Amino acid sequence: MSETKQLPLQVQDREEVLKNDEGVEWRDGERPDYSRTNTFLAKERQCNHAEGSLNQIAHNLVRTFEMEASFKTNTQQWISIVTDKFRMSTNGGKSYTAQEVVDQGTYNLFLEDSAYYRASDETFDSSYNLFHTAFPDGFHWELMEVLAGPPNVIFKWRHWGTFAGNYKEYQPTGETIEVIGLSLAKVTDDLKIESVEHFFDTNQFLTKLTAGECPVSH
Repeated sequence: MSETKQLPLQVQDREEVLKNDEGVEWRDGERPDYSRTNTFLAKERQCNHAEGSLNQIAHNLVRTFEMEASFKTNTQQWISIVTDKFRMSTNGGKSYTAQEVVDQGTYNLFLEDSAYYRASDETFDSSYNLFHTAFPDGFHWELMEVLAGPPNVIFKWRHWGTFAGNYKEYQPTGETIEVIGLSLAKVTDDLKIESVEHFFDTNQFLTKLTAGECPVSH
């Protein structure tokens, strides 16, 4: 435990990060409650990383970033990144700043425009509501393995959730939808993210959400 306490806050457990929120500008006016998500993750996760291991440190850092990207509206208060340098991209596409993440949301920046999703027609809130409806029990994330680094950290991860609610006009299938991806994060000596590139099959994810049942009729 003493070793964990010596680590920078951003790579400690997410609940520890949330406790240190004095003055934080939260999107909904208060810190998010991850208790339900934590319960599901404890049951369904595949990886239990050793305390203080590189896998655990990277896992915690990305979860801190995800929390800040979703709920902290003032990027100067993000502790997971070097705010002025930070850039994020998906599959070799456009690089986005932290402020663009706040304004548009990660779903819109990850998926952009395609046959089954129009990021240009969605807002931060509408995209969040769309996928929260499709995955009412959450669309969970875990780091599977760090393959290299730092300072250039390459890691494998998975997102998963039960497709139990409508996606737009498409009925749920009840199946577990899983996305496997790789990311490359450039981090500083004090373990803050300067840039991150994500690589995963966005088309496969959207195809699963629109396959099977015919669209709901109105």
